[in-house]
Amino acid sequence: MNREDMMAKEIAVLGGGCFWCLEAVYQQVRGVESVESGYTGGSVVNPSYEQVCGGQTGHAEVVKLAFDPQQISYRELLEIFFTIHDPTTLNRQGNDVGTQYRSVIYYQDEAQHDTARHIIAEMALVWDAPIVTELSPPQPYYRAEDYHQNYFVQHPFQGYCAFVVAPKVAKLREVFAEKSKPE
Repeated sequence: MNREDMMAKEIAVLGGGCFWCLEAVYQQVRGVESVESGYTGGSVVNPSYEQVCGGQTGHAEVVKLAFDPQQISYRELLEIFFTIHDPTTLNRQGNDVGTQYRSVIYYQDEAQHDTARHIIAEMALVWDAPIVTELSPPQPYYRAEDYHQNYFVQHPFQGYCAFVVAPKVAKLREVFAEKSKPE
């Protein structure tokens, strides 16, 4: 990748439950160049998965996306985000319970902050319950352990992946077919 290509990319950091779900979905989105699972928003430097799952570090499971805004906008990424998880359940997505599974957008600049604020206001008119998605400034980000990266691709038939992750990927392909990469 040349210098111009690198400069044209933007970063988005999103938490919406288990990072395996978000990773699998965003890997299928046109214009998303890379997806990495990690942790942010907590008080421990370079936390482990076990520490984060213990709920004492304050970190959220997140994905860090590098995307090409010429192919997909930040707004479109957030529209997908609000479609594939429930932004009305505090610290919970399905059976995953704890602050590490909170719905949160870590904006990277003022433009992202404004876009996220507007989308949250719009989503408040769509959902029947109040939106609990946090809007937070950038925090130190830590890449999750290697075994969490590319998890759904490597374990599609594992129980959680088959029954929780796969339906979210299918929903992306159904609702955002024009934004999905070819199968």
